[in-house]
Amino acid sequence: MFSRSRPLLRLLAEIPADVAVVKRAFHATPSRAKAQLLDGKRISREILTELRNEIDAWHAIGRKKPHLSVVLVGNNPASLSYVGNKLKAAKSAGITSETIRLPESISQSDLLSLLESLNTNRNVDGILVQFPLPPHISERAVCDTVSPQKDVDGFHVESMGHLCQGKEGFYPCTPLGIMELLKRSGVDTFGKNAVVCGRSKNVGMPTAMLMHADGCGDATTTICHRHTPNKQMRAFVGLADILITAVGQPGLITADMVRDGVVVVDVGITRRFDSAKNAFVLKGDVDFEGVSQKASFITPVPGGVGPMTVCMLIKNTFTAARKLRGYKEREAAEESISDYDREIRTTIRLDNAQHQQHHSGIELYDQFDQQPHFVTNT
Repeated sequence: MFSRSRPLLRLLAEIPADVAVVKRAFHATPSRAKAQLLDGKRISREILTELRNEIDAWHAIGRKKPHLSVVLVGNNPASLSYVGNKLKAAKSAGITSETIRLPESISQSDLLSLLESLNTNRNVDGILVQFPLPPHISERAVCDTVSPQKDVDGFHVESMGHLCQGKEGFYPCTPLGIMELLKRSGVDTFGKNAVVCGRSKNVGMPTAMLMHADGCGDATTTICHRHTPNKQMRAFVGLADILITAVGQPGLITADMVRDGVVVVDVGITRRFDSAKNAFVLKGDVDFEGVSQKASFITPVPGGVGPMTVCMLIKNTFTAARKLRGYKEREAAEESISDYDREIRTTIRLDNAQHQQHHSGIELYDQFDQQPHFVTNT
């Protein structure tokens, strides 16, 4: 192990010749090289390829391919685009899918009834309801109606509870995608100062939870939100080693606010008309051109977090299928047992229980040197 007290040149001289060293110039001036891109497109393709291989192997031994049901209410253009990307990714990974299109006028009770039917449909492994929903429908009611076992978006209150407690479960796809993007890009989060701008229940809050969680991000995490005074927000952002923004306000983060070498993850997406291009373009929360001159890593918008969100949805769907199919296979095996076999198994269990009870009594006798007695759990 290298001693931190040794000069840098001596440390470099001790590195074995067969170890590649990546040299990257660093200048604490505006002329330094631009940040490396956190390439969500490339990494998401790698993950989808890995999932495809796993799903093909799963299917090759006779198991049904995972199935994702997407519920789309209304005709929001952005939602139509997002759903299209999700279905395309599902197909590339070998997952079957369907889109259930519903009119914007559908009542909340009818939508919830549909979700209940999908919950009990044995052919459906994952359920996704595309947001936003019409104003007359409660998003929280919809999230909590989806079965936690099929909640591949990770929005059910039970899923959120598992996230906060660090328990196994389905976590929201965007925070999962951010953590995977950082991990696969070689960004170390351990012990770093992380700042999350935005506290939405689906992105900001769960991202902050994962960033600070023991054994996950292990960062010291600060959340800034709409009521954080601008002066304080600038101070927090200026201390960040890792900055994650999920506000939806173009130009929120500028170069003068960040420190040299910061890692920037821009989740914000706003559709604006660009007069120079005479077309609508997507803008993030970060001034990309300015901040990329100081950052070490930065996500592009689009092409950064978005593709990672989609591939985490596919990963969650496959996980749901493995869990559900496991339960279903055990149920099917149990149903196939004849009455005679069931009676034999019951007798064996009773005999084992009586043997264990007798064994416990002998242990009590040996330990306390008294007449054996038996304790029955009630």
